[in-house]
Amino acid sequence: MAERGVVLHVPEDWLSPDSDAVLPFYRKLTAGFDEIGVAWRMEAINRDAAQERVAEDDWFHIYNHGQVQHERAMNAGIAYVYPFWNVDPMGIRAQSSIADKRFLAGQVDDEKARKFFGKLRRRLMDQRTSRYAQPEEHTTIPDDSIAVFFQSEEHRGVEETCYMDRWTMLETVLKNWEGSVVVKPHPKDHDPMMGARLDEMQKINPDLHVVTGNIHDIIAQCQRVVTINSAVGIEAYMHRKPVILCGQADFHHVADVAKTPEMLEVLLEQEPRGRVYAKYLYWYFGLQCLDASRRDKVLARQVVRRMAAQGYDVKASGKKLAAE
Repeated sequence: MAERGVVLHVPEDWLSPDSDAVLPFYRKLTAGFDEIGVAWRMEAINRDAAQERVAEDDWFHIYNHGQVQHERAMNAGIAYVYPFWNVDPMGIRAQSSIADKRFLAGQVDDEKARKFFGKLRRRLMDQRTSRYAQPEEHTTIPDDSIAVFFQSEEHRGVEETCYMDRWTMLETVLKNWEGSVVVKPHPKDHDPMMGARLDEMQKINPDLHVVTGNIHDIIAQCQRVVTINSAVGIEAYMHRKPVILCGQADFHHVADVAKTPEMLEVLLEQEPRGRVYAKYLYWYFGLQCLDASRRDKVLARQVVRRMAAQGYDVKASGKKLAAE
């Protein structure tokens, strides 16, 4: 066995010889590793013993949907919008290290950002597609609406930081927004108690509208978007709509963030500032994430460079890993 290489920690059912569950990202990455001479292997993920497992050898470890922090570890997961992936030393999405980076709009190339933004909008916004299947029927909401997007609470990890719960968020918006309030439950959340509570709230609040329509229709017509840290927030940037986040997110840089209901009240009363959404989305996806649509060896080299940034020399080959 090679002295150095990469261990990919993935769900156990991916390891079956007849399994087709391995995501395309990992298929491309391992093919790229083979091309550039990086040893690799896959093994079943054990999150509870991650630190002990990394300490057992001198290999670099990548954890699928992990939050493992070690000088020889990173975490991988889709960064809200395919084909972009987090490969990150802190975690994925809300826990990624992107949250702590400074976004300096003046240092982002205007032309590259414009082209990237246009391509992203054509693929997702114009096609009215999202991470989860969306209704094809067009939805109309009142012109004075603010849109509140719920997230599924059933699988929310205890480590995920919410500055307030979804009901406090919604009730604060209802009390402080002078207009219609549209709320969309998460498409995977079928909790009857949530539905019953929303029904009761609609009876008391005539300006509250519960909708299940296409998110792009809702975002396009609303004045502002409020959510804990849903991917809908980053999709709202594609529509150039102002966003208020009520939880920890790694795409907070061009949003307003409410850490308390009182802060949310203040933000709802303020006129939102203009933001450079095209530059931000290019900076976030194009410069901070990895593009899984790139050629196999390009993707592999990008991962190797990220390992090198953490001080790990995988000794891929004698060739210089030039910038792609």
